[in-house]
Amino acid sequence: MDETQNNRTSLVKGAKDIAKEAKRQASKNFSKAVDRASDEYSAHRSYNRFQNEDEEENNYNNYTQQDGHYAGNAANDEDGASSDATEGHDDEDEIYEGEYQGVPAYNDGKPREGQVALGQPVSDSLKSRKELENERQADEEELAQQYELIMQECGHGRFQWQLFFVLGLALMSDGVEVFVVGFVLPSAETDMCVPNSGAGWLGSIVYLGMMFGAFFWGGLSDKVGRRQCLLISMSVNGFFAFLSSFVQGYSMFLFCRMVSGFGIGGAVPIVFSYFAEVLAREKRGEHLSWLCMFWMIGGIYASAMAWAIIPHYGWSFSMGSAYQFHSWRVFVVVCALPCVSAVVALTFMPESPRFYLEMGKHDEAWMVLKQIHDTNMRARGEPERVFTVNRIKIPKQLDELVEMQNESANPVLKVLFKIKAELRGIWLTFMRCFNYPVKDNTVKLAAVWFTLSFGYYGLSVWFPDVIKHLQADEYASRVKIHNSERIEDFTFNFTLENQIHRNGVFLNDRFISMKFKAVTFIDSSFLNCYFEDVSSVGSFFKNCTFVDSFFYNTDIDDSKLINSSLINSSFHHNKTGCQMTFDDDYSAYWVYFVNFLGTLAVLPGNIVSALLMDKIGRLSMLGGSMVLSGISCFFLWFGTSESMMIFMLCLYNGLSISAWNSLDVVTTELYPTDRRGTGFGFCNAMCKLAAVLGNLIFGSLVGITKAIPILLASSVLVGGGLVGLRLPDTRANVLM
Repeated sequence: MDETQNNRTSLVKGAKDIAKEAKRQASKNFSKAVDRASDEYSAHRSYNRFQNEDEEENNYNNYTQQDGHYAGNAANDEDGASSDATEGHDDEDEIYEGEYQGVPAYNDGKPREGQVALGQPVSDSLKSRKELENERQADEEELAQQYELIMQECGHGRFQWQLFFVLGLALMSDGVEVFVVGFVLPSAETDMCVPNSGAGWLGSIVYLGMMFGAFFWGGLSDKVGRRQCLLISMSVNGFFAFLSSFVQGYSMFLFCRMVSGFGIGGAVPIVFSYFAEVLAREKRGEHLSWLCMFWMIGGIYASAMAWAIIPHYGWSFSMGSAYQFHSWRVFVVVCALPCVSAVVALTFMPESPRFYLEMGKHDEAWMVLKQIHDTNMRARGEPERVFTVNRIKIPKQLDELVEMQNESANPVLKVLFKIKAELRGIWLTFMRCFNYPVKDNTVKLAAVWFTLSFGYYGLSVWFPDVIKHLQADEYASRVKIHNSERIEDFTFNFTLENQIHRNGVFLNDRFISMKFKAVTFIDSSFLNCYFEDVSSVGSFFKNCTFVDSFFYNTDIDDSKLINSSLINSSFHHNKTGCQMTFDDDYSAYWVYFVNFLGTLAVLPGNIVSALLMDKIGRLSMLGGSMVLSGISCFFLWFGTSESMMIFMLCLYNGLSISAWNSLDVVTTELYPTDRRGTGFGFCNAMCKLAAVLGNLIFGSLVGITKAIPILLASSVLVGGGLVGLRLPDTRANVLM
């Protein structure tokens, strides 16, 4: 009995000793694993904190359920027992961190086939829409932080500069499009015999096309991608801009320019969204401001080309009397070249990796980020540097309820359904721009865009027209007046310019190979006179009488014979169409030169804003620039000469450009990725709407009064600047 008791005691004691030894061995193995994990963590940039929490749960479930062994037999297994996975493992067997192992697979946290979902989170189908959106918001916040670290690892180098120049060409095309309207308008309306009722439509309809284009392409870029939308929109712009130079009818020309404006409308919202998504936070403000310079370069390019091409009437050619290709059409073709260059260059650039992540395309985003990293490292002379990111957080993808079409449906109906679905998607994304927390920002941004654009485009129309009005007044002050003259048997074969002839009598006179320029005949008589190869620019015959006169190959028609009578007079081979020429035009060169100077004055403001954007802040620069621009408008009251008005134009442009640059940066940074293109497109659409209203309102006040344009521009600019100061500061923001 005692012996049995002693044996039992010995067995218990031996079991306890074995258990203690097993526990000690397990503790030793655990410490070794912790040390190895710590070394691994310190050798890598840690992105593990951004991975899905579901992964940890899945791994835990895998261990607890593997072969039904560990969980079911925990009581029988000792803590120090080694598993098959770790038995015989040596520290030297670890895979080198830089060894290429293909595109890392993204673990979506879903249980594998045959895996019991023990401890898994609640299925998405059991969650409310609000819960799913909250989870996606949390995922986006994690992604924003991780993406900032990734962009810092990729560095800023050759890739960003390549994309900078490619997107710069697209932004330059937008600047060219805006200036083309003003430069082409007078020539196109004269060449196509546009009546006064149709004059001015060209400027308005192009801005309307840009307005709808900004909203459409900006919204579509949030659905199908930045690069793809920019390629399509720029292709539309280039094709119809090129086509517009060949069409002869004014209505068809308006249509081509409207569609061209619709295409280029997508440039600004997409370009800034695209470029911001490959920049680290500390580089974003400065380099987006440098990108704005290309808009100014587009204006300089358009001004220089207009100055060099349009006044040269000899550059034109014709095919009979039906087809005329004047110099302004050559200018339109030349202005389409930056757009064509941008389309070609864009084909070699990848999609925005930030957009890929937003759409849940992990592998595509990883490949683009690796391309950015490797391109920059090779340019630095460090090709051995390895892209250490292996997994990137992607936001929860929320399935949208869409109506499915029958596979056997008509292809046309499928296309229409696809278009309808995309438009509905754009509209729903737009409505989300008015949800908390971006609703207030959208309203404020729209107000600032509208006021800045209204003042800028309105004064841009008013300045040149006022200068031309001053020139016309000065030109009219030098007019020569001839009263009651009588000229007989005289041959006019030279130019008559800026003259008024009252109560004159012309008897047996010959007008051969000559030009009337700004010449008006009032109550004059032409008896037995001969007109051959005569052109008249801004010249009229009012209350005149023609007796026994002959007209051959002239442009004198009913529009220039105002209340005049023709007695036994005839016209042969009269020139058809509208005759246009820039020979000896007193204002053509000067107007283009003034625009060139005004655009060039933007350069100092661009440089200053780029250098100080991250130092003094976006909002300070935005509000300060708009307020100073509004104050500078008051000095227009003292502009009584051309030189004074030109100086004020240059000063205003130089002060306002900082506001434009700041507004572009702030708008890009305030919207999350899934709404960035849509929100920016809406704000840019408000900008173009303000441009239309500014053209109409300010253009109607030229030569009438100075007070209304000056007070109107000053008030809206100062008011918009004060609203801009109420926007949140985005200098420290990561791109959500």
